[in-house]
Amino acid sequence: MPDATALRVLVVEDEPVALEAHAAYVGRVDGFEVVATAGTAKAALRALQNGAVDVVLLDMNLPDGHGLDVIRAMRAAGHRADVIAVTSARDLEVVRGAVSLGVVQYLLKPFVFATLRDRLEAYAAYRRQLPATDRVDSQAEVDELLAGARPTTRTSLPKGMSEDLLGRVTRALRDATADSGWSATELGTELGVSRVTARRYAEFLCETRVVARRSRYVGQGRPEVEYRWVG
Repeated sequence: MPDATALRVLVVEDEPVALEAHAAYVGRVDGFEVVATAGTAKAALRALQNGAVDVVLLDMNLPDGHGLDVIRAMRAAGHRADVIAVTSARDLEVVRGAVSLGVVQYLLKPFVFATLRDRLEAYAAYRRQLPATDRVDSQAEVDELLAGARPTTRTSLPKGMSEDLLGRVTRALRDATADSGWSATELGTELGVSRVTARRYAEFLCETRVVARRSRYVGQGRPEVEYRWVG
């Protein structure tokens, strides 16, 4: 039975595997309920028309439009749901555009469940502290509200992993040509790390559903695992 007090979430993501993963993540956080999913900008706007939504987890790169345009269309139509960007888009102009349009959080792929959980819990705390009236009474209250949607702690990666190397591995896999991927050996050579280290990071990205494995057959020998970015 739906929880009447839960915050209602629309998950927008064009990659089916990532869409399923993000929706599952949201479902694991107390106080949140996925009420709709969408794989295109048009479907996202239609979902907003069809039911009440409190917050949108929004990918920026959709097949029929940009996430920033979705936000503009939302506001023009009178939809007041808050937006958390969940995206691979790292362009500074996109980040600035998101800030100017009132995106409450900007979460970069790849991420682990704990990272999204922290963002959602911070957002829930922000919603709880909203005044019961339609006005604020002090500058301190305004400052508290403006900071409220942001998490106060940073979620760490698994022990022994670094943000810097994860970023380098992510860029290497994301920038590979569409018809090729990287083996752990190739990735390690490209980045100047061991095959074991490269494999650990690639497997982490597989767990976060932005990288997929496949077997690569070369000659008569044993096939090797190839990693490809799926975003």
